[in-house]
Amino acid sequence: MSDHITLTTKNGIITGNKKGDCLEFLGIPYAHAERFRYAKISGGWTGVLDATSFGSSCPQTRQYHEHLEVPERLFYHNEFRKGIVFDYDENCLNLNIYAPSDAKACPVVIFIHGGGFNSGSNSEDPFRGFGLAARGVVSVFINYRVGVLGYLTHEEIHKEYGRDGNFGLDDQLTAIKWVKNNISDFGGDPDNITLMGQSAGAISIQYLCLNEDNDGLFKRVIMMSGGGLFPKFSLPRKSDATHEYWQNFMKIANCSTLDDLRRLDCKTLFDSVEIIKAQRKDNTYNTMPVVDGYLIKDSVDKLISSPLNVGYMIGYTSNDMFAPVMAHIGKKFGKANNAFIYYFNLDAPGDKNGAFHSSDLRYVFERLDTSWRHFGRRDYEVSMQMADYIAEFARTGDPNKAGLPVWKSTNSRHSSVMCFGKNKTRMGRSSVLKLTANMLLKGDPKAQEAKCSNDNSNE
Repeated sequence: MSDHITLTTKNGIITGNKKGDCLEFLGIPYAHAERFRYAKISGGWTGVLDATSFGSSCPQTRQYHEHLEVPERLFYHNEFRKGIVFDYDENCLNLNIYAPSDAKACPVVIFIHGGGFNSGSNSEDPFRGFGLAARGVVSVFINYRVGVLGYLTHEEIHKEYGRDGNFGLDDQLTAIKWVKNNISDFGGDPDNITLMGQSAGAISIQYLCLNEDNDGLFKRVIMMSGGGLFPKFSLPRKSDATHEYWQNFMKIANCSTLDDLRRLDCKTLFDSVEIIKAQRKDNTYNTMPVVDGYLIKDSVDKLISSPLNVGYMIGYTSNDMFAPVMAHIGKKFGKANNAFIYYFNLDAPGDKNGAFHSSDLRYVFERLDTSWRHFGRRDYEVSMQMADYIAEFARTGDPNKAGLPVWKSTNSRHSSVMCFGKNKTRMGRSSVLKLTANMLLKGDPKAQEAKCSNDNSNE
């Protein structure tokens, strides 16, 4: 049960939900953008803004082509989206804020969801800030453009703006700036912002940390399954190197000009995405952030050696997709930047997918109770520990707190990481052999009939 609460901000009056000692404001517009144009930050609103329900998610392939017959798609649907009704609309640049009811100059966490740069929403089940609010942290969950709407490139866009592509990454940066300008109205400290993201959200944060223009916007970052430098073949390409792909896409969509594509109905747009995905094998590398000379100014392998001087936390799971790569790149970047690194090695109960990619999300946001899985005492203990660590890191830059196992940063003198395992939380090292075996034998998560198992083989 929740009550409504009204708050006066510099943008206008807003109504949200009061749930216990947490205030929840949903679907707040932070910017507006026309299709294939860069976002303009939102100003005030007239009347009272109703922020009691989620805003629209960015249109994406699953809106029209869910593909639940594909085991991996069904798996993640059941994990994070089942039972939730999503509204998809191109007017989707909104964010959700969770704050303690008595918030005043609280540390702020801005969360950027994953989804391979092609999907995702800030209203998926794990993304709630109640646990952080209970620890005195204001949290913000943002929507941004994904897929074709987020990462198309075109020479006409470059002629107009002097850059092209990266609409989704630009949305994220716009949201961060909105938060910095407005979060004090919700009890947050604009000078104590931590960015936090998972998978594509973490990779996005890594890119934002390689641009000196972003210095001062945030103090620290948390990158879950996406920190560090990926192999060269998977790094962002120059924007003009992707023009051919998108010209091919426009032919499929029967659009001769960019204006035609801007006017195309959304379903035909995503039907065309399905066609080009079936025809080509290089879709992934053309539908992600690009080197645009503005947000990503140069080759990432050149920029990675001089990241922003902020606090870093990096994490990966034992069944991450490409788990040994995640571990290697995260540890290499972490050692060079004195990061706090964690290795999540606690198998999820109910099937044989282990500590799958993104399984740590429910733990850090204390959302175990809303899952179909039957979590045990150790799961809840780890969930509380992770939430405590993250809250302290957001508050001070040091995750350590009385009563928690001591977490040392990883650097040239100290190479162990914090391990969350079946029996213990302690400093240690991940097993490259186990990570490699998990990648080769288990691969991507597969939907299986729920069968609770208590014989997980973590440490």
